[in-house]
Amino acid sequence: MKSNPNPMRCLYAFRQGMVWAVFSFVMLPLSLKAQRMNLGSDAPIRKLQIAEMAISNLYVDTVDENKLVEDGIRGMIEKLDPHSSYATAKETKEMNEPLQGSFEGIGVQFNMVQDTLLVIQPIVNGPSERVGILAGDRIVSVNDTAIAGVKMSKEEIMKRLRGAKGSKVKLGIVRRGIAGMLYFTVTRDKIPVKTLDAAYMIRPKVGYIRIGSFGLTTYNEFMEAVNMLKNNGMKDLILDLEENGGGYLLAAVQIANEFLKRNDLIVYTQGRRAPRQEHRADGTGKLLDGKVVVLINEYTASAAEIVTGAIQDQDRGEVVGRRSFGKGLVQRPIDFADGSMIRLTIAHYYTPSGRCIQKPYKKGEALDYAMDIEKRFEHGELYSADSIHFADSLKYKTLRKQRVVYGGGGIMPDYFVPLDTTQYTRFHRQLAARSYIINANLKYIDVNRKQLRNRFSTFTDFNARYEVPEAFVNDVLEAAAKDNIKPKDEQELQQTLPHLRLQLKALVARDLWDMSEYFQVINEENPIVRKAVELFEQAESNH
Repeated sequence: MKSNPNPMRCLYAFRQGMVWAVFSFVMLPLSLKAQRMNLGSDAPIRKLQIAEMAISNLYVDTVDENKLVEDGIRGMIEKLDPHSSYATAKETKEMNEPLQGSFEGIGVQFNMVQDTLLVIQPIVNGPSERVGILAGDRIVSVNDTAIAGVKMSKEEIMKRLRGAKGSKVKLGIVRRGIAGMLYFTVTRDKIPVKTLDAAYMIRPKVGYIRIGSFGLTTYNEFMEAVNMLKNNGMKDLILDLEENGGGYLLAAVQIANEFLKRNDLIVYTQGRRAPRQEHRADGTGKLLDGKVVVLINEYTASAAEIVTGAIQDQDRGEVVGRRSFGKGLVQRPIDFADGSMIRLTIAHYYTPSGRCIQKPYKKGEALDYAMDIEKRFEHGELYSADSIHFADSLKYKTLRKQRVVYGGGGIMPDYFVPLDTTQYTRFHRQLAARSYIINANLKYIDVNRKQLRNRFSTFTDFNARYEVPEAFVNDVLEAAAKDNIKPKDEQELQQTLPHLRLQLKALVARDLWDMSEYFQVINEENPIVRKAVELFEQAESNH
């Protein structure tokens, strides 16, 4: 999906296991036997079989029969809606890992510095940490095969590091300050994939939770964060669903349930062959009281829109940001014996007020659909709420306060926050998109990690006192200049520098601690987050 690159997305989306996708599954058993099928001589399925047999047996050149069938499936699905899809066994496995909450491997977050694997952080209590592998270590060999200096692809390296739980792998490590090679034998294990990006107290009595996607573990992660924040005095909550592309419908229902009263409708689904199915709150939630603000933007989709729509339609909280993506279709997975899968759209989902927020599409025109975000930029929608127009036929009302809301094209926030074109300059976007910022950060943290750890024992101290050195900033600018990436003038440079320093500080915080600390730094300059904080401050001053 083409759009103006957002430096924040470029900077943290590389994290291992973080996937931005737009889909929502309803995990229901599928019985094709229950459907009446025409198997006569004039049946369409017979025509398909004959075509496949003819090509396989008579075509002038050799064909791969498996690929022929896969291409046929893809051809059929491409003529349907934009969210029905086919995935090979490999694609299915890679896609499901973040949603299922784990994969099997050695348990490190890493990035490539030139052609060497640099450990960003070992997973806490993971297999690598247990044998003594540290942040900053370079993995240069796997089972005595060199992976550094040989131009091996990142995919091939990951393939060598991952493996079945209980299997062992011998790693050759180079550690700064230690002469020679260190060797560690790591027993692979299940590695958790977090779907919660951050949780912290953003202001006194106000908690902040950012959910990156909705997977099998999301609800448990969310409740752990809620309990932690309540222990720290949380009364109100900012729920950040910016950039959240969705995931499991059930996870969204579980999260929404925490906010709503008994029997409140959360969402319902309905399709041609799928009867209406309602999901209602059971009244046992831990967030039934206190003010709630949900944050969304143009990349908020699917399951994230279900949570947002439920909270907005039930008048449980306010929504801040920009119009969401607009995906109101539900997919059912259809598994094949070889591990491949069709995700077939079987229903629409509807928010409590009865609106389907699916944006318009024409069957078979996936490219036009994919360009929707780009069109929003071109039409000025992301900069002004006045350029957004909904038809009266799409008008609905919230269930308690009878406020007007609209269906048919995403969820419109209660408070619109325009995209700040002055925040990220063209030069800044180039620095982020071409990895100059991340690469400079990796080199800086590699050299200075120990010194920074000794200097700042807590994140609070770091956040208050740390200032990005000029040499660190210059490393970014000089690396870009070598590739002729330069600001157009002095004004653009001066406009870029404050936000560049903030992002560098956030990345250092992430590498010394974790993603929560990253967002604690970066959110202070996020206009959508700042608007939410402003709403809480206004509410406090009015009491």
